[in-house]
Amino acid sequence: MLRAVAGVVCYYVLGFVLFGVAFLPFARRLTAGLTPDQLAQHPPASYILGQGIGFLVAFGAATWIVGVRALRFNAQSLRLRPRFGPARGFGAGLAIGVLPAAVAMMLGVVVGGGGWARDGGALAAWALEAGKTGVVLAPSAVAEELMFRGLPLLLVAGLMGRSGAIVLMSVLFGTAHLGNPGVTAAAVGNVALAGILLSLAFYSPGGLWAAVGAHLGWNGALAVLGAPVSGLPFEIPFIDYRMGEPAWLTGGGFGPEGGLIATVALTATIVFAIRWIRKDPT
Repeated sequence: MLRAVAGVVCYYVLGFVLFGVAFLPFARRLTAGLTPDQLAQHPPASYILGQGIGFLVAFGAATWIVGVRALRFNAQSLRLRPRFGPARGFGAGLAIGVLPAAVAMMLGVVVGGGGWARDGGALAAWALEAGKTGVVLAPSAVAEELMFRGLPLLLVAGLMGRSGAIVLMSVLFGTAHLGNPGVTAAAVGNVALAGILLSLAFYSPGGLWAAVGAHLGWNGALAVLGAPVSGLPFEIPFIDYRMGEPAWLTGGGFGPEGGLIATVALTATIVFAIRWIRKDPT
């Protein structure tokens, strides 16, 4: 118990201290002159990218210092070398993330009256911006998986079992989004539900890379198809997604993650993921 608690506390303290050192000195240069309120509502891509890289460097280093050097975890026990391999695991996770996001948006069209509208710009501009958006979102996806599914999940699972650890860390993952624009109780619940899905991906034969792929797949699919991601809008040319009504069903300003439709899509994907992780019982 002491080993697990001390490991988790040291991991987060060290990670946030390193983040302060790695990111905060450069944060002002990445804000594009926006006020704190404007930054919270619509952060520029440079800020999202810089913040993601800062968290990735900080918690990557914390994983090595606390997990590898102090607690003697290796790459296999940290699920960095899964049975599927990194590339195959990432690809499988990507599909697991894209599918429920696309289904939620399509159901929003069918039952909520949402839909896509033609926006300014050409298809080539959309493809270019979609690629840039993936690059912007990738560091944050890796960093958040290290923070909520990596070493802390393994340590807590050793203390209270895998199921209890998944629930606890997913609740923490949901509450970490309380400051996002347009957040509601349903949105926090759905983010926690997404945390369960990502935890199951982590314990799948794809390991950490499947969790990263699922995280990036979910966020990336919403962004490139014109919907807000956890309340944050992304400027995508060519198409724009109009959220349907009512907001409790479609998600409203928070994006599809805030609605009952996403709850259904995520729950169905979780059932599939539970069957998948049975192939890798370690």
